[in-house]
Amino acid sequence: MIRKYKSDLLESVRRAILVRHYSIHTEQAYIQWIRRYIFFNNKKHPNECGAKQVEDFLTWLVVHRQVSSSTQNQALNALVFLYREVLKQPFEYEVDAVRSKKPTKIPVVMTQAEVAMVLQQLKNTHWLMAALLYGSGLRLMECVRLRVKDIDFDYRAITVRSGKGNKDRVVVLDDHLILPIRNHLKRVQQQHDADVTQGYGAVYMPEALSRKYPSANKSWGWQYVFPATRLSVDPYSGVIRRHHLDASSLQKAVRAAVRNTGMTKLATCHTFRHSFATHLLEQGADIRTVQEQLGHRDVKTTQIYTHILERGAGGVRSPLSALFSQSSSLT
Repeated sequence: MIRKYKSDLLESVRRAILVRHYSIHTEQAYIQWIRRYIFFNNKKHPNECGAKQVEDFLTWLVVHRQVSSSTQNQALNALVFLYREVLKQPFEYEVDAVRSKKPTKIPVVMTQAEVAMVLQQLKNTHWLMAALLYGSGLRLMECVRLRVKDIDFDYRAITVRSGKGNKDRVVVLDDHLILPIRNHLKRVQQQHDADVTQGYGAVYMPEALSRKYPSANKSWGWQYVFPATRLSVDPYSGVIRRHHLDASSLQKAVRAAVRNTGMTKLATCHTFRHSFATHLLEQGADIRTVQEQLGHRDVKTTQIYTHILERGAGGVRSPLSALFSQSSSLT
C-alpha cells in the first residue's frame, strides 16, 4: 500500500519531500518534528503560528528535553521546510531561541587489533559489510546502498554515489576483499535471476533515470550489493521489489560483536570509518588524501584525526615517565 497520511498538511509535506527526492529517513524525521511542533502549540495549524511559536518550541526542546545541537538543528530544518516549501511563507527571521551548545567530541577509534577482534566476531554478509566500512571508510548508508555497477575490481575502486551532501566520490577497494565480494555477488546474482524468473527483479532507481532507462531497473549492474532477504512493497509507488538490506541489521550485529570482544569502547558501525581515517594517517597518508577518501568538504573536519594522533601515545609523553626513570620506589 502506498504511504499516505490522514492529515492533509502532512500529506502535503510528504509530496513536497517526494518531489525533491529526499530520502524516506528525511521524510520520517521531518514529519515527526512537524507533528511535535503542532502538538506543542495545542494542535494549532502552523498558519496560525509564527516566529514566537517556533522559538518557544526550539527553546523547550533544549530546556526541557535536553536535546543535542544536531537534534535541535534538525527540528529547525523541518520547520523551515514546512513554512518555505509547503506553506509558501517566508522564513527569513532570526530564531531567537535558546540554542543547544555543540560539544567538541573526539571520535571513538579502535586500534587495528581491536578492529580485527570485532571482525572475527562477525560472519558472512555482516563481516563483508563491516570490512568495507573499515577498508574503504564508508558511511553505513553508503555501504548499504552500494550498487553492483559501482564496484571496479580492475582499478580497485568503489564509486560512492550521492553521499553526504549529495556528492559522488571514489574510494579505495582493498585487494583482500575482491574475492569475498566476487563470491558474495555470485550468490546475489542467483537470487536476482530467481526474482526475474518470478516476475520481479526490479530495483529502485532515481526517478529521472527510471524514465530515461525504463528497463534498467532489472539489469544486474543496478542491483544492490547487499539486498534485503525478502521482497517488499515500495511505500511510495506500491511496486513489489527487493530493496537493500536494512541498516539496523548490521548495527545490531556490530553491537553484539563489540560486546563479545569484551571491549569497553563504545564502538559502532561509524567507528570503523573513524578508525580507517586514523590508521591511514598513522601510515603516513597525506591529510588531503584522507579528506578525499572520506568525502569531507572542509579539511578542518578531517583534522580531528590528526588531533587524536597528536594527543595520544604517539604525540605526547607523560611527565610521570621521568619520575619512574629516576626512582624505583614508585613501583
